[in-house]
Amino acid sequence: MRNDKAPMRIDVDEVLRLRMPGYYKFIPGFAIKMLERAICQDGLNRLLLHNADKSGVDFCRGVIDDLGVSYRVNGSLPENDSRVIIVSNHPLGGLDGMILAAMVSEQYGGRKDVKFVVNDLLTFVEPLRPIFLGVNKHGKQSREAAISLEEAFESDVPMLMFPAGLVSRQNGEGVIADLKWNKMVVNKAISSHRDIIPLHFGGENSRFFYKFARLRTLLGLKFNIEMVRLPAEVFKSAGKTFDINIGDPIRWETLRGGKYAQSEADCLREAVYSLAPR
Repeated sequence: MRNDKAPMRIDVDEVLRLRMPGYYKFIPGFAIKMLERAICQDGLNRLLLHNADKSGVDFCRGVIDDLGVSYRVNGSLPENDSRVIIVSNHPLGGLDGMILAAMVSEQYGGRKDVKFVVNDLLTFVEPLRPIFLGVNKHGKQSREAAISLEEAFESDVPMLMFPAGLVSRQNGEGVIADLKWNKMVVNKAISSHRDIIPLHFGGENSRFFYKFARLRTLLGLKFNIEMVRLPAEVFKSAGKTFDINIGDPIRWETLRGGKYAQSEADCLREAVYSLAPR
């Protein structure tokens, strides 16, 4: 479908000027330029412009094609049941989500009504709003957002989730893995009578990203400043091939939820990592 609206464009200078008017005049121009380069502003705007006529799954496919990225799938989603919750590790922090949205659409005959539960901050990405369902991780959910989320889970559309909510990190032993998974996935599976499909996405970001994140942690800084590096990580993935391993469905009737929900979410996380190639 043709989108006649002006294409989304990222402009760091304008954002700072509008959102921080009292401080903007004190920010050196070179600092703004450095931030623009850090987030790959020009590269992101080229992707947005080249795919300005696309949205949702089509936008994901366009970005994948532009980056020359490909993926191999081992296994398949339930052919006759799209009312599932597909859960995955979150190694890349952006591109993995677009690849999974495209893959799920492909597995279900090209349907474009897949939905992805994400941090509501990500809904600023206009081309992806048709498939994004925002969840407020740090405050009260708006009534409208809560209704949209509930309606999606009650529908027959495939639902995608990164239960960690954040991109994978490297621990002290050098292992790259998700942080703690949110128990929401268990409770939603039970309340909506949806089976859970565990899926492992093979991939990782650059060593610099993990070292940067580790340094931030050691310094005791709570704000995830390493997230500024994620756009650069997208472009570093250009030309790569990623492996996706799909596991067997986990029946919602086998889950207990409630006080057991967190331990069951932990088990789901283990099930996903058990799918990784040895």
